[in-house]
Amino acid sequence: MSKKQKRATTFAEELAALPSPAETEPRGSYVQMPVAARGFTDADGCYWRLARGPLDPRRAKRLAVDADVMTMGTYYEERVERWLPRLLAEAERPAAWVEARARFDADELPIHEAYEFVGEDGRVLLFIETYC
Repeated sequence: MSKKQKRATTFAEELAALPSPAETEPRGSYVQMPVAARGFTDADGCYWRLARGPLDPRRAKRLAVDADVMTMGTYYEERVERWLPRLLAEAERPAAWVEARARFDADELPIHEAYEFVGEDGRVLLFIETYC
């Protein structure tokens, strides 16, 4: 009598059995920080692509006034269940710029660097990265 051999699982079947990245990704965390990932999607679904940076402080100062959007710091967005860059209101931008500029090339933490992102809709974003 011949024994029945157990059928081997194929590579494709094993891949299909793995959980999707969305199932394994921990809630409330970045996969990668926006600068390292060279872009990010905001809570409204707009994709922002890294255009250049770190920026010279003169260009960053110009963008602090002229950019469509400015970010500094992060916040937790319930709709997408992860941390995102915190968008600044127009009135917050001058004080945020003064704080960021004081921390460019600092000898101690936190250190700030400025980056320029461009949205898929053509808007420009000044992104202030904070290193702790």
